Formats: sequence, structure tokens, C-alpha cells
Amino acid sequence: MTDISELRELGAEDLRQRAGELDDQVFRLRIQKSMGQTDAANKMRQLRRQRARVMTVLRERELADAAEGR
Repeated sequence: MTDISELRELGAEDLRQRAGELDDQVFRLRIQKSMGQTDAANKMRQLRRQRARVMTVLRERELADAAEGR
């Protein structure tokens, strides 16, 4: 599990890539769950929370850049 402080050390492009990977993993788990292959509710919950953390850090950076006038 990724800590928020570790995410803040990454660059914006790395964070976007990480969010895309997490989206893909959630999608795959959703398909597996619908097919009855796995009971992935807990794993899916963890992935969604990780994605939310990544998106939060990206949004913080957007707001900081806007405040600086970039």
C-alpha cells in the first residue's frame, strides 16, 4: 500500500500513469467479479482508495499551480 507522502514525491506524469494503472486493475477485477472468478471486493476497495489518493495529490498540485499563477 502506497503512503500519501510517497505519492507526493512522484512527478505529475508518474501520478497520471499510476492512476491509469489503478483504473485498469479495478476494471479487470470488476470483470472477474462479474464472472464469478474471484471475491475481489476488498482488493477493489483498496485499489479505489489508492486511486483516490493519487487523484488528490494531482488536484493539490493543480490548485497550487493555479494559486501561483502558472
